[in-house]
Amino acid sequence: MPSAHEPGESIDAREAIALVAADKVWLLDVREPSEWVDGHVPEAHHIPMGDLGLRQDELPDDGTPIAVICHVGGRSRMVTDSLVRADYAAIDVAGGMVAWQASGGNVVTGEVDGRS
Repeated sequence: MPSAHEPGESIDAREAIALVAADKVWLLDVREPSEWVDGHVPEAHHIPMGDLGLRQDELPDDGTPIAVICHVGGRSRMVTDSLVRADYAAIDVAGGMVAWQASGGNVVTGEVDGRS
């Protein structure tokens, strides 16, 4: 799935919402389990930042763009940079879940991924 974005680029929440709705990115939520339960994007894949090394095999390896999100953007920026260094087409969702919710993005609560 080709992306119009350069790996490592930051996108705003409104654009991330549109890309997720159009199924153009694989959304990776790197927050802690308690943050996930408090509210997450229904389409997101949850791999906490600290678990990423152990669960890297869950990431798409077919060139699908990975949009990385956290609470406000600090962790997602670090993870995006690491993924780009590992040759993933990762982009950062600037402002994280705070910006996602402020922009009207869909959020659900509860433990739905079964791994948190």
